[in-house]
Amino acid sequence: MGIPKGTSCQAQSLALSSKREGVEILLLLHEVRLASSPERRTIVGVDRGGATRMQRMTGIGVLPLLFVVACGGSAAPARGSILSSPSPQMAVEEEAPPPRGSDGPVTPAERNAAIDALLKHLDARYVFPEKTKLVRAAVEARRKRGEYDKLTTGHALAAALTTHVNEVLKDAHFRVRYLAEEIPEAELQTEPTAAERERFEAEGLRLNGGFERVERLPGNIGYVEVRSFSFVGRGAEAAAAAMHFLAETDALIIDVRRNGGGDPELVAVLCSYFFDGAVHLNDIYDRPKNETRQFWTSSVPGKRYLGKDVYVLTSQRTGSGAEEFAYDLQTQKRGVIIGEKTWGGANPGDFLRLGDHLAAFVPSGRAINPITKTNWEGTGVLPDIAVPAEDALRVAQVRALQKRIGAVSEPELKKSLEERLRELSSDEPAKPPR
Repeated sequence: MGIPKGTSCQAQSLALSSKREGVEILLLLHEVRLASSPERRTIVGVDRGGATRMQRMTGIGVLPLLFVVACGGSAAPARGSILSSPSPQMAVEEEAPPPRGSDGPVTPAERNAAIDALLKHLDARYVFPEKTKLVRAAVEARRKRGEYDKLTTGHALAAALTTHVNEVLKDAHFRVRYLAEEIPEAELQTEPTAAERERFEAEGLRLNGGFERVERLPGNIGYVEVRSFSFVGRGAEAAAAAMHFLAETDALIIDVRRNGGGDPELVAVLCSYFFDGAVHLNDIYDRPKNETRQFWTSSVPGKRYLGKDVYVLTSQRTGSGAEEFAYDLQTQKRGVIIGEKTWGGANPGDFLRLGDHLAAFVPSGRAINPITKTNWEGTGVLPDIAVPAEDALRVAQVRALQKRIGAVSEPELKKSLEERLRELSSDEPAKPPR
């Protein structure tokens, strides 16, 4: 399975960056919709934060990519190229897949070393340590029975370890991956280097901090689409500009339907506009450091958005930090969530090297909401108003207008609001922004 050569498609949440030409490409591409088929095919993986359905992908040069295509609940590797510059409309060209079994041999010594490294990383870092002894016992029992001896290729070993470990962990984030290109140890450090942070910040500038679209909709309803919560520097500037522009609207819609997550600091910055005073939003526990970091609202430049309704649009693709944003506003009773149940990823972690070609994503932290004392891991954020994602924007506008009409006494204004409400109440759902 793969994307046919030359197929045109629409990217839903795209960000590309190259750590070093010929070494690594970070592909943040949630979904492509094929022009020739109604099926949705999703690029899947996990980012450094561990909860955005993305993963580090490798390639040669800036454009050729190795990725995973998922369709109908199954996934298969594919190698291809982005044929145009990163933009909402692009094309993907797929190369012929390698012959079955040629993914890369694994010697007995390499296999045992990878298993040992995996168990060591889980013991040291997995967020729920009480489960790691059970994992070790189960994997060692299989190794003693010789179940891994017949696994002589990288993909086979990675798939088996992912399945066997998850029989105990039942953790959607955990996975083992085989990469055809050799993995230098420096590529999988758990903390970003200064050069990496500089690159991430440059990417944040290019993506405008994740703030994709800001608009004043008919009826004086504010709308902002946040495609990612980028690094807080540029993201905070973009948030300030957006909130200044929308400060005098009567209601606000924040669209995170295509947002896979990002920096929890920027989540806290955006939340700060909707509260008066210091509010405790979220904690993140880090097991390796045995530390819990708190996230609170803070001072913001310009006016806060107080005393007016806020609506958050979600989809099944809403992940990680975007889920936290929705969850924070929902639990604080400061926002109405409209759309679909979100992806359900709340445990950050890191990709850790198991060998020259094998790596594992090990969740090492968890979010803890100060009100619920839990998070959205595995359950997703449940919407207050459940509607298909493609209809969420229309429903939010209808709700905002209905409330506004009830509070308006000026005849001409009420008439214009009612006319807009009639337009939105037609049978055809509003199209999501492209």
